[in-house]
Amino acid sequence: MTTFADLGLSPKVLNAVEAAGYTIPTPIQAGAIPHALQRKDVLGIAQTGTGKTASFVLPMLTLLEQGRARARMPRTLILEPTRELAAQVEENFVKYGKNHRLNVALLIGGVSFDDQLRKLERGADVLIATPGRLLDHFERGKLLLSAVDILVIDEADRMLDMGFIPDIERICKLIPFTRQTLFFSATMPPEITKLTEQFLHSPVRIEVAKAATTAKTVEQKLVKSGKKDWEKRAVLRDLIRAEDEGLKNAIIFCNRKKDVSELFRSLVKHDFDAGALHGDMDQRARTTMLASFKDGKLKLLVASDVAARGLDIPDVSHVFNFDVPIHSEDYVHRIGRTGRAGRSGKAFTLVTPADTKYLASIEKLIGEDIIWHDGDLSTLPVSTEPDEAPRRGRGRGKPEPKRRPRNEGRERERPQSEIDIIAAAERAKEAEVQPVEEQPIVRTAEKPQKAAIKADNEQRRARVPHTEPRRDHRRDRDDMGSAPVGFGDEIPAFMLIDTKV
Repeated sequence: MTTFADLGLSPKVLNAVEAAGYTIPTPIQAGAIPHALQRKDVLGIAQTGTGKTASFVLPMLTLLEQGRARARMPRTLILEPTRELAAQVEENFVKYGKNHRLNVALLIGGVSFDDQLRKLERGADVLIATPGRLLDHFERGKLLLSAVDILVIDEADRMLDMGFIPDIERICKLIPFTRQTLFFSATMPPEITKLTEQFLHSPVRIEVAKAATTAKTVEQKLVKSGKKDWEKRAVLRDLIRAEDEGLKNAIIFCNRKKDVSELFRSLVKHDFDAGALHGDMDQRARTTMLASFKDGKLKLLVASDVAARGLDIPDVSHVFNFDVPIHSEDYVHRIGRTGRAGRSGKAFTLVTPADTKYLASIEKLIGEDIIWHDGDLSTLPVSTEPDEAPRRGRGRGKPEPKRRPRNEGRERERPQSEIDIIAAAERAKEAEVQPVEEQPIVRTAEKPQKAAIKADNEQRRARVPHTEPRRDHRRDRDDMGSAPVGFGDEIPAFMLIDTKV
C-alpha cells in the first residue's frame, strides 16, 4: 500500500501531514503528486471530496523550499473561482506549511487593497487569487507575474467557463511560457478539455474515476413537488423534519440568489436554525456565516452555487437541492458537499413538472437513474393552501388585486350634475340674485360628459364680451389703482440734474 513517504515529499511536508493525521494518500494524490514533483504539467480529474487540494499544495510546499520571493513578484500562482475556495486553499497552506517560512498572499474581492498590497511588498511565495482582483492589482502596477514558476487552476471547468476565458488567457500571457501548469477539477467536458490544450504542454492526465461521477457514499433521492415556491418550501420543511434524527447539518442549494434570501426567511419564520450564503453578501458576512456553519453554530445553510464547489466541510450529513441545477455538472459538485472523506451522506433533490429536462440531463451525465423518495411526479397531489412565509417585494406571496377597466366609473368620478350646479351659479350671478343652493351631487349619466362640458363652455363665451380687457393676474387694479408709467412720482435724484447739451 502506497504511503505519503513513497511519493517523494520532503521531510518537513511529511511531518506536517502526519501531524494532521493522514498516512495513506487518496488515488488522485498518489497519481498527481509524483508527476508534480517532476515539474510536469498535470490534468487531474477526480470526484469531489477526494483531496484534490492537497494534490497540488503538498508538492508545491516541497518545491518552494528552495528559493526566495522578491517584492511584488510571487513565485507561484493559484487561481480560484470563488473567494471561499481561495480562503480554503490558504488554510491548507497554513496547515501543511507550518514547518516552512513561506509568505502566502490572498487576493480576493471584498478586502482592502492596502492590506493586500502590504503582503505583496513583503514578497509572496504563494499567491492565491480570484482572476478579477489579480488583474486589478496588475493594472495598478502593484504586481509582476514574470517570476511565476507554477500556475495552478483549480476547478478548471468553471475557471474556463465562457466568463473566465478572457481573464485566464490574459493571465497566462503575463506568466513565463516555461511555467509548470496544474489543472484540477471534478468535471471535464470534452469541449473544455480542448481549451486546456492552449494552457498545458504535454500534460499527464490523472483520471482516477470517471469524469462527473458521484461518490458511492452519497445516497441520492428525488422528491416530487408542486411548481409553486410555497409548495416546494412546504415539501422541504417536511423532509427536514422527517430526517431530523439523522440530520446533523445540511446545505440547501438554490439556483438564484433572491430565492436564497426568501427561503432563509421562510425557514427562520418556521423556527428552523438557518443561515444564508450567496455572492451578493458582504465578504465579512460570508466569512462569518461559513465559519458559523463549520463550527456547528448553524444547522442549515441556504446557499447559492457559490458554496457548491470545493468547500471542504467534512461532516455535512445532508444536501437538499431546493432547485434542480440547470447545469448538470453543478449537481455533482452540490451533492459532493456530503459523503466526504469516506463518510456517508444523503442528497435530496426537489423536482417539479418543469424540471424533467434538467433531471434527464443529470441522469445522463452521471450514468445512472436516481430513485424517487415517495413516488414520482405522476403521484403528485394537487394542493391549494397558501403559504404564510414572508416574502419581500411588491405583491410577492399575495394574490394580485382585481383591476377594473380603465373607463369604468368615470361618470362617477366627474358627474354631470357638478357642471349643472356651476352653470346655475353663473346664471344667478349674472341676474344679480343669490346663487342657488348647492344640491347634493346626483350620480347620473343622462348626457355624455364631453357634450355637457362643451355646452357649458359655449354659455361662458356668450356671457363674456370679446371687448372686455384681459385681466392682469399679477396686479389687482381695483385695489392698487392704475399701473404707473415709468418711475411714477419717485424719480431718482441723479435724473433731475441739469445737463449741458
